[in-house]
Amino acid sequence: MSQGMKLSFSHVGLFVTHLEKMVDFYTRYLGLVVSDREKRLDGSEIAFLTGDPREHHQVVFASGRPADLPFSMIQQISFRAQSLPALRDVYNKLLQEPIVELGAVTHGNAISAYFRDPEGNRLEIFIDMPWHVPQPFRIPLEMGWSDEQVLSFVEESVRSQAGFISRAEWSAGMAKKLQHADGS
Repeated sequence: MSQGMKLSFSHVGLFVTHLEKMVDFYTRYLGLVVSDREKRLDGSEIAFLTGDPREHHQVVFASGRPADLPFSMIQQISFRAQSLPALRDVYNKLLQEPIVELGAVTHGNAISAYFRDPEGNRLEIFIDMPWHVPQPFRIPLEMGWSDEQVLSFVEESVRSQAGFISRAEWSAGMAKKLQHADGS
């Protein structure tokens, strides 16, 4: 990385088989809106979606994915929820859909719900926790518990883990690591 170069992730683009189905799912359940869309003369389509008024698009769907691919090339797409009740709300709505639910877990530094979108891509909806534990770390949890039960369970599960530190301590360490990576 060249000196002083700082990058931040902006958006992801996916080839899809059923563009309309994917737009419907991501707008209805994930709260994104279509910011632009085009149907081209060759019949291909592209749709830009965002959940942030500062970003023209965070997700782009382009037609052209073959329907007969044996698996999704996407390992995971993750979305941050604003709160545990917001995470639970999305989780409960998704349980009403004919999708593959992969479950709710804590990674120690986050609470996450995993599921598949209509084309089989794995999605994560998560909230951050105020601490960090070395990864990978994964313990199943029950989203039907109260907020207090979930948060208490997560904290009890991570406090005794080797490497447990506050998120602020972890962030400060990462800032130093990134500073060294760009040559500063």
